[in-house]
Amino acid sequence: MLVVAVLAAAAAASTVAATVLIWGGDSHAARQSVGLRPGSPPFVLDELGLRADPEAQRLRRAERLYGRGDRATAGRLLAGDGSLGARVGAALAGWPRGTITELDGLSRAHPRSAFVRLHLGLALAWARRDAEARQAWRAAERVGPSSPSAVRAETLLHPEFAPGRPVFVPTFEPPASLARRSPQAQLAALARAARRPDWRAKVLYGVALQRLERPVSAERQYAAAAALASRDPEARVAAAVGLFDKERPALAFSRLGPLSRTFPRAQSVRFHLGLLLLWIGQVQTAKKELRLARAEGPKTLLGSQANALLGRLGR
Repeated sequence: MLVVAVLAAAAAASTVAATVLIWGGDSHAARQSVGLRPGSPPFVLDELGLRADPEAQRLRRAERLYGRGDRATAGRLLAGDGSLGARVGAALAGWPRGTITELDGLSRAHPRSAFVRLHLGLALAWARRDAEARQAWRAAERVGPSSPSAVRAETLLHPEFAPGRPVFVPTFEPPASLARRSPQAQLAALARAARRPDWRAKVLYGVALQRLERPVSAERQYAAAAALASRDPEARVAAAVGLFDKERPALAFSRLGPLSRTFPRAQSVRFHLGLLLLWIGQVQTAKKELRLARAEGPKTLLGSQANALLGRLGR
């Protein structure tokens, strides 16, 4: 769960088969097989982020029970809890009795909640009301674009792409002193450092935000880094990766592609071109870029990660 571990080996966690969604391990949502109507819709609590308070612990326990199929126990655990997460979970625990009606009511009472819209869409999908489900997921993207629920909704709307979003992989590491702190303290320290005119600090904070699935907030950090270091290929690559959007993938490529001519020997450019191409399923072209990245330095972090991805693709 440590920020340091994620930032130091971010590429090792990146895969086109299953996106690492929460700080070094795959989330409950990534393991669910969305689209299968038997059973009940998934209950996904990624919005809790790094919270470790008693309420968050109770909600996560209910999520685990729900995921194991023990909806009755999960429902009892959530009963009487007025938090939005608990109310969504309780509605799902009663599936299918009144679930969609309850979630629809919650969406009207909390119109800015992407979390509620995501789960309303899942319930509608399980009821085979697919067009309405897609409307709910698009609403989740619209009302909370920088949230894990919006990222999850985007994945559901674009099953032709890899889950989640590609995360920028820096070649530099965060301060070693962060390792002695809690995840919450690490994130706070990264945020403080990013307030300085230090482009590397902004990139590191952006990576942490991406790992927490806050894409809009991450993109702003990357853009600020590129503004400070417009002649550094890594800062500009980060800004391009931060623009990746499954509705408009060309936007990121329009920034990243020309960098291969501006910085023809920059390993970061080639590696991230390969990574983004994998995300949209352009495997053969991605392989070419990853080979070029590896050739620029096979023993560097990016070189070794490019080699690992090529090996995985080869298998």
